[in-house]
Amino acid sequence: MHESVGEIETHLPVLRRFALALARDPELADDLVQNCVARAIERIDQFEPGTNLRAWLFTILRNMHLDDRRKVARGPLLQDIDDSTDMNLTTPPEQEWAVRLREFARSFAELPVADQDVIVLVAVDGMSYADVSEVLEVPVGTVKSRLSRARARLRGLYSDS
Repeated sequence: MHESVGEIETHLPVLRRFALALARDPELADDLVQNCVARAIERIDQFEPGTNLRAWLFTILRNMHLDDRRKVARGPLLQDIDDSTDMNLTTPPEQEWAVRLREFARSFAELPVADQDVIVLVAVDGMSYADVSEVLEVPVGTVKSRLSRARARLRGLYSDS
């Protein structure tokens, strides 16, 4: 057995978080992580020891998600927060934090998927620019400029709401 197979388990929490950010559905995210791990184990001989296993797994997961999206008929890519059955607010929405959260979620959902990806990878998952560069298969400079533009777009959308 390849020694990296045992290390995959340590990356499951961040893989799930990334999958949830991509899929926007806990069940789809779990399926995506399961399929990613299965593919990674199946193709572990393609992993180069000494390189970044986490970035390799993120790349597999992201590519699988993109493949799944291509297979689905054109339609809304993101679920409107108002349509979400998973949002159980225990306090009335007139409370400021709930309203702000809803405004932020709407603003974030308006961003292009590429902007959402780079913000989630850097700001939520705490990945380095180099790791994000590997996952998105773009130069580090492109990651920095995409992140800067994505943050600016998000600030603009959020301040307008």
